[in-house]
Amino acid sequence: MTRASMVIAALSTVVEWYDFTLYLYVATVLSRVFFGGGDHSLLATLAGFAISYAMRPLGALVFGVIGDRLGRRRTLLSSMAMMTVAMLATALLPDYRHMGVMAGYLLLLLRCLMAFSVGGEYTGVVAYLLEGAQKRHRGLVTSLASAASEIGALLAVAVAALTVGLLSRQDLDAWGWRVPFFVGAALAGSVWIARSAMQESPDFERQQRRGTVPETPVRDTLAHHRAAIARTFAISALGSITYYVGITYVPAFLSSTGTLGEGESLGLSTVAAVAVILVTPWAGSLSDRIGRKPVLGVLAVLSAALPLAMFALMAHGSRPQIVMAAVVLACVAGGVSAVGAPATAEQFPGEGRLSGLALGVTVATAIFGGITPFLAEWLVSRTGWAAAPGAMIAAIALAVLPVLLTMPETRPED
Repeated sequence: MTRASMVIAALSTVVEWYDFTLYLYVATVLSRVFFGGGDHSLLATLAGFAISYAMRPLGALVFGVIGDRLGRRRTLLSSMAMMTVAMLATALLPDYRHMGVMAGYLLLLLRCLMAFSVGGEYTGVVAYLLEGAQKRHRGLVTSLASAASEIGALLAVAVAALTVGLLSRQDLDAWGWRVPFFVGAALAGSVWIARSAMQESPDFERQQRRGTVPETPVRDTLAHHRAAIARTFAISALGSITYYVGITYVPAFLSSTGTLGEGESLGLSTVAAVAVILVTPWAGSLSDRIGRKPVLGVLAVLSAALPLAMFALMAHGSRPQIVMAAVVLACVAGGVSAVGAPATAEQFPGEGRLSGLALGVTVATAIFGGITPFLAEWLVSRTGWAAAPGAMIAAIALAVLPVLLTMPETRPED
């Protein structure tokens, strides 16, 4: 596989995560624009994100079957085309002033379409990078999907912060909220054009030469790799809740608790995103040297021990303490995502790998990623306990720790 194809695959997740996480970073703005800005509008906005997440496993299964039967390149092109359409349509949506409650329903419909396309994006890119990398660098190369994703999240938070900072609230609600979505549509369309020059995965080409391309990849995976599905579910559960509660929910948490304003919260998220980008390749490379299992085990222990105190600091601490807490949570989440990418993909052989990732990774992400920001906000508003989101992360970390400590090592021997 050419280096250009690998670079295009890795960098394309920049667009994927820009488009998908932008919704959370501008959740407070969207709550006013599409849900009227009432007392429960933010919860309604986060609920829409949670509901749309149910489409991720379905999208992963559909695109996974395409990738396992017709090739990784085919699924990456199809999912990016769908993402481009969804982003452009979102940018053109009429708002609550013009359509009332129908505006919120249309936004939810497009979020479902976006989640469906993203379902096939990340797992397809992870499999593509893993299969094209040298064995001794699989952890580092595959972790680049996570690093590039965070670059996309950084770009999303930067564009959102710039838009919020430069415009008055009146202009932001009237038309300014559309700007970040137009940017996302342009980026997605550009990546689709670049992907048309990508080569096929060498592992899929091997399957074609040997005649081992599975006819029924989902059924075959369910029949022969149930334990692997369970392990990928556990790894992804930890990665999802640390990321979506420990990083992307943080701006809404800081705004809703009155700790920081919208602009300041987004600025802090930019700092956290930079921390993730720096820690991700280091964690992936470390897993190449000492193994996926020990690195994930240590990160699970940190996920159980730190979040309660970090959320308490973000709610009641000084500015330096708030920054420190956000960066600590971001580094832990970035490490889990970095090592989780190769660790989950290595649970399956090339035949049916995308279907296996769909059944394990995206189902866990739908549960522990899409629902948890809404649940965290609901718990904080109902109980008044600012550390409740941290307790959620700690509980999942403790639950999956036995799985991580007993799973077989998947790092290839030199």
